[in-house]
Amino acid sequence: MRFRLFLFLVTALVPVAGAQAQAQTCDATFSKKGNPVTGLKFTAMNSVAELSTRDAINQLRGIVVARGYDVLALEPEAGDMLLEMPQAANQRSFPIVAKATSAGTVTTVQLRANLRAGVSTNSDAVKAELCGMLTALTGGAAGETAAQQGQRATASAAPTVMNAQMLADRLSKERDGNVNEIPLRYKDRAFLLEGMVSSVIRNGDSYSVIFDILPWEKKAVHLPGESQFKTDIVCRLAPGQSVYALTLKPRTKVTLTGTYQEYRELPLPSTMWLSNCTPSK
Repeated sequence: MRFRLFLFLVTALVPVAGAQAQAQTCDATFSKKGNPVTGLKFTAMNSVAELSTRDAINQLRGIVVARGYDVLALEPEAGDMLLEMPQAANQRSFPIVAKATSAGTVTTVQLRANLRAGVSTNSDAVKAELCGMLTALTGGAAGETAAQQGQRATASAAPTVMNAQMLADRLSKERDGNVNEIPLRYKDRAFLLEGMVSSVIRNGDSYSVIFDILPWEKKAVHLPGESQFKTDIVCRLAPGQSVYALTLKPRTKVTLTGTYQEYRELPLPSTMWLSNCTPSK
C-alpha cells in the first residue's frame, strides 16, 4: 500500500532557488528533518519551464484528486491550495497547504510535509509520494491542457464506509480543531453508514433517521485527545422511503447510504445532515 501523505506546505522560493532547482532532480532536493518524538518534516521541490503559477496549481489539483486527496480550497492565481488525504481507520489526516511561485516562465513548487509528534513513516515512501506528484507537473501546451483537465477533475463517487459513531467522534474532534473546514472537507461526500436508530422524525411528507450516538460522558473508555463534544448524525430519507421509515424503531440496526448536505455547529449538539438516504441492500 502506497504511503498516504498527510500534510504538504508549499512555500515561496526566490528566483535563485528556482534556478538551482531546475538543475536538480526532485529526489536530490528531498530532505528529512526532526524525529517522530518532536515531529518529522519532509521537503522536496521541482521546477518546470513554460508553466504559470495558475496552471501549476490547477494541474496539481488534478494530480491530487486522482490520488484520492480532497481539495478544500483553491486560489490558482495566488498559487495556493488547501487539500488533505481523507482520514481512514488506519490513518490520520492533516491539512495540506500548497503554494507555487513563478520567476519568469519557470514555476517552482516546493512541498513540505509536517507530521504530528508521535507519527512515524518510511522516508523512501514519503519521497516517492512527494516526487511522484511534483514530477507529474508539465509545461508548455501539454501543461495548459493538463491544467484545464485538472480544473474539471472530480473525486471518486464511491461512498465512504463508516460506523455512524466513528463519524460522529471524528466530526467532534474536527470541531475542536477548525470547524470551518468541515463543510469544505465533506462537500458532496457520499457515505455508507451503519448504526442504531435513535429516533425517526417527520417533516411534512419526508422522514429523517437520527442515529444513536453515545456521548463522551457515557463511554466506558476515554481515548487520549478525544473530544468531549457530541455530534449528531441525521439522515434525511429519499422520496419513496415512507414505508421503510415507519418500520424503524429505536435501537433498530440500519445501514444507510446518503450524501453530505450540511453541518450545523449550533445549537448543541452539533449536527451533520445527510440527504437522499436509502437503505443499503
